[in-house]
Amino acid sequence: MEFFKTQSNSKFFQYSISLSLIAATCIACYYSVDVIGYQVVALILLLVVSVLAMLFDILPVLVTAFLSALSWNFFFIPPTFTFHIGTTEDALIFFMYFVIALINAVLTFKIRDVEKKAREKEEREKSLKLYNTMLNSLSHELKTPISTIIGAIDTIKENASKLSEFNKSELYTEIEIAGFRLNRQVENLLSMSRLEAGVLKPKMDWCDINELIFSVIKDHKEDARDHQICFEPFENLPLIKIDRGLTEQIIHNILLNAIQHTAPGTIIEIRAQHQNGVFRLVLSDNGKGFPEQEIQSVFRKFYRLPNSTTGGTGLGLSIAKGFAEALNGSIHLENLPTGGAKFTIDIPAQASSISDIENE
Repeated sequence: MEFFKTQSNSKFFQYSISLSLIAATCIACYYSVDVIGYQVVALILLLVVSVLAMLFDILPVLVTAFLSALSWNFFFIPPTFTFHIGTTEDALIFFMYFVIALINAVLTFKIRDVEKKAREKEEREKSLKLYNTMLNSLSHELKTPISTIIGAIDTIKENASKLSEFNKSELYTEIEIAGFRLNRQVENLLSMSRLEAGVLKPKMDWCDINELIFSVIKDHKEDARDHQICFEPFENLPLIKIDRGLTEQIIHNILLNAIQHTAPGTIIEIRAQHQNGVFRLVLSDNGKGFPEQEIQSVFRKFYRLPNSTTGGTGLGLSIAKGFAEALNGSIHLENLPTGGAKFTIDIPAQASSISDIENE
């Protein structure tokens, strides 16, 4: 059915399929009319017209309904191979068939039109809700670091001679942290735009996963001051052919989500392995986990857990999922029996040793 719907803009396609189905139905019924009877043929043709009415535009369906009525008259109503109708009963049935086929086509089209308008209205309301959610989130997430940067710069300018080097260093650190936070939100918005536009093209290259994970952990050193990130590199892990940038963003967003939404002192563990042509990355923590009823929703764009008190635009996990799927992979979330959440990312990827790469 999806195949037909995708071609709904092609009038030639619609006419071709409609007429072909009517012709095929007439041929099949013609050779079995002695068994089923010509009255039943009308019901079969009416069924075909009804199905076409659910798939195609009104004009091709009306033409099909008209031609199906003529075909039933010419090939099946006695006397056959003529448009003359022998009995009043058959004439009445023919007239009813013609009217019912046209009414069915028109009503089905109107129902589809009403459903289409209802879907469009629902999509507009959904888009408006997402837009308001995004504005509410960004008004805080962007305003806060910008205010921090402006405030710190004003303090330095107005009190340049009064500030000690230590105080200046602290203000510079605040500016740096706020700048990174601002850059992070902008990158998330750009990443989501790329995902929705469908322009994301993975660039596969050999990557040392251990080094990549250490790099991401280092970038979050300041964010994770009150958390413990545990990663024991797997020395026998081969080089993986993967898009480094996308993989880095997947780890970055999931790790940041764990840092932001778990209590201080939480232990975050990262594990990586490659087996049977699949690169698997597991990030888990010993926090409180996710509410079971919310697990299916956390990857939605702009979604934030109810009563969430920490910052964030609700894009991180959605982007992680989008990037994983862009790499033909998947991401799965579950709560651990001992408490905490566990993200499992599986990405099909080629593995090799350094000697193999040098011989390429």
